[in-house]
Amino acid sequence: MPQITLVEAINQALAYEMNADKNVVLLGEDIGKNGGVFRATQGLYDRFGPHRVCDTPLAESMIGGLAVGMAIMGLKPVAEFQFMGFSYPAVDQIINHASRIRNRTRGKMSCPVVFRTPYGCGIHAPEHHSESTEALFAHIPGLRVVIPSSPIRAYGLLLASIRNPDPVIFLEPARLYRYVKQEVPDDGKELPLDTCFTLRQGNDVSLIAWGAMIKETMAASNQLAQEGIEAEVIDVATVKPLDMDTILASVEKTGRCVIIHEAAKTGGIGADISAQIAEQALFSLKAPPVRVCGFDTIVPYARLEKYYLPSEQRIVDAVHHIMEGS
Repeated sequence: MPQITLVEAINQALAYEMNADKNVVLLGEDIGKNGGVFRATQGLYDRFGPHRVCDTPLAESMIGGLAVGMAIMGLKPVAEFQFMGFSYPAVDQIINHASRIRNRTRGKMSCPVVFRTPYGCGIHAPEHHSESTEALFAHIPGLRVVIPSSPIRAYGLLLASIRNPDPVIFLEPARLYRYVKQEVPDDGKELPLDTCFTLRQGNDVSLIAWGAMIKETMAASNQLAQEGIEAEVIDVATVKPLDMDTILASVEKTGRCVIIHEAAKTGGIGADISAQIAEQALFSLKAPPVRVCGFDTIVPYARLEKYYLPSEQRIVDAVHHIMEGS
């Protein structure tokens, strides 16, 4: 079985579900003949035709509204925004309509739409191309926010998101698109939503991360292991709703946790995880939870990106800090 990248796994999942379900349609800017800005939809236009792989004008609000209308009329649209920073014109459609259709109609209608977008920094992009604002969408009742961190999880989680009857914000870490390859069986098997994945077992500290930060988190866990510190690594994967059962079980076992995300620290998902740990597992803690995050600044331009992103060393230093203080 050939190994594929994360972006190829996205393409593979889209192709599988479009072949299996004629109601699945794609729409977005340059996703047709060009295959999208990162080539996530490459080849799908030729395979499924312009009625199911629809190029749109540069109008994100229109993309959002069109996708909502398609969804409530029985289609399963997968709408692409070229970058997360370009999704904001569609926020009105996403928040005021997609997230509320089930409640507004008292369950008579649902809105099975997936909004896909690359997100995060680390690819030397200009402003508006490096956003990590998952907390904006996670705050909205009625929205599910899913973030894969590997080709295997991208394939399975995207299939599950398309099959889900309610709206999903599917955020794809741009700097992982071609970072690593894995064997990904094209068998149509979805992975569970709303579930964390334990990537490494450990008894000394819980490292909780998602998306592209899994890369640095795993590297930090390897460095810590050489020092005799066994870290348990949790990939949150679905940041809304949170699988707190898995997180709490890990923290209750280790007594310590470091939460890692590249989004700005204030108001981030890490704050919510930390608060729930404090509320539900306070007496299991040997030290206060620590967050290693991006800074409360606009993501800098390419030359300074590496100083913004949480590094392997920052994660290791945070672990040393809580180990010494416990």
